[in-house]
Amino acid sequence: MDGRIRALVEAIHSTPTQAVLYVSGGASQALGWLLSVPGASNTVLEAVVPYSKSSMTQLLGKIPTQFTSQQTVEEMALLAYNRALKLSRPGSSVIGLGFSGSLASSQPKRGDHRFYLSTRTSNRLWISNVTLSKGLRTREQEDRISSHLLLKAMADACKVPGTSVSELTDSEVPDENERLLDEDEELQELIDGKICMKVYPFSNEAYSSNSERRIILSGSFNPLHDGHVKLLEVASSICRDGIPCFEISAINADKPPLTISQIKDRVKQFERIGKTVIISNQPFFYKKAELFPGSAFVIGADTAARLINPKYYGGDHAKMMEILTNCKRTGSTFLVGGRNVDGIFKVLEDLDIPQEIRDMFISIPEDKFRMDISSTEIRKRWSSSKPLDC
Repeated sequence: MDGRIRALVEAIHSTPTQAVLYVSGGASQALGWLLSVPGASNTVLEAVVPYSKSSMTQLLGKIPTQFTSQQTVEEMALLAYNRALKLSRPGSSVIGLGFSGSLASSQPKRGDHRFYLSTRTSNRLWISNVTLSKGLRTREQEDRISSHLLLKAMADACKVPGTSVSELTDSEVPDENERLLDEDEELQELIDGKICMKVYPFSNEAYSSNSERRIILSGSFNPLHDGHVKLLEVASSICRDGIPCFEISAINADKPPLTISQIKDRVKQFERIGKTVIISNQPFFYKKAELFPGSAFVIGADTAARLINPKYYGGDHAKMMEILTNCKRTGSTFLVGGRNVDGIFKVLEDLDIPQEIRDMFISIPEDKFRMDISSTEIRKRWSSSKPLDC
């Protein structure tokens, strides 16, 4: 490996940015460079090579108009970015990278030798295409050039200074286009289901760099109150090997989606107190378990009672057990705090948890946490201008 290439890869690995790469039709040497230098696990979350037409079709969920095109790599980069959000450590900066090439092959090509490359981050979409001089190089040489440019694009997205090696001729000038994305655009993508989450890592608390498990308190947080904060703190003291996060679903099973302005207003609450919040598009816990595998979900006894009530599964007990067993397979657990259920304060021990899934549920002792008032009650008191006595 060229010393300059190695130095660039080392610089990429030294950043906190994590990436998913979808690469087809070239730039294969770049994957080898990235993975052969120590520190690759800091950067590369996943690298997939959808080389056949059927593989690319399955990745995109459709047959593309052209397999090597700007639209295709833009879609690949978005899919890779969304995948990186799912695989990355909470709050990490992530990149999705898409590459598709039509390079020299065993049979002469009628069209150009060209490739398209795109990187996607939370606030930037960058696309480049290069047409190579036909017949000037071997397949291996063309792959090497595309690998150089892929590595440079990744370095730029990681904000690594400097440039990589370029073997392009004066006539082979990359056609580059960059579009900056604002917060509203990304939130709209989330509401539309194009991305699965947006993380606001407001917390300054230090956690182990190896921490991947999340301790998640989900809710509408309209408004956020001290009871929510205290509950997550207590849950974190019980489940020590995770990163505490609040989570709001922009999509509600029974109501219209939150608007962008509503999401931003609720996010401001967490910024003020310096706590990490995730905005997702999954309203159901079994879908949250798929999105955040291995997580500990912090819930009240009222929510736990609904989770184990067949009524909320169309009255089908078998369906309920299938869904909850699948949650268990993801490594998910539920930390259950006491709450009022039909006017009676209940804790986990008051609920009849089926034996097969009982070990998924962990009690938060009443002497460690008890909060009787809810956000709904707070809103009612605010609207009636009555003072709070909690």
